[in-house]
Amino acid sequence: MTVKLLYFAWVREKVGKAEEILDLPVDLTTVADLLAWLKGRGPEYAEAFGRPGVVRAAIDKRHVQPAASIAGAREIALFPPVTGG
Repeated sequence: MTVKLLYFAWVREKVGKAEEILDLPVDLTTVADLLAWLKGRGPEYAEAFGRPGVVRAAIDKRHVQPAASIAGAREIALFPPVTGG
């Protein structure tokens, strides 16, 4: 599955890019699977996704939980928690 990943805030800073298009392994089925896989892509990814419970996700512009399916996703955004003020 080919998907566009978007990285925001400190996730983008740690990964070193704002976005990328990747062919994901077929065994990735959830956001949690994706985060675990990304963590293994190199030291910059390990730094960004070392605490997967902190990173939030949106699939095709809809906020989702870590257990959400990524099947059919065209775009997955990954970002830290957002606070208001």
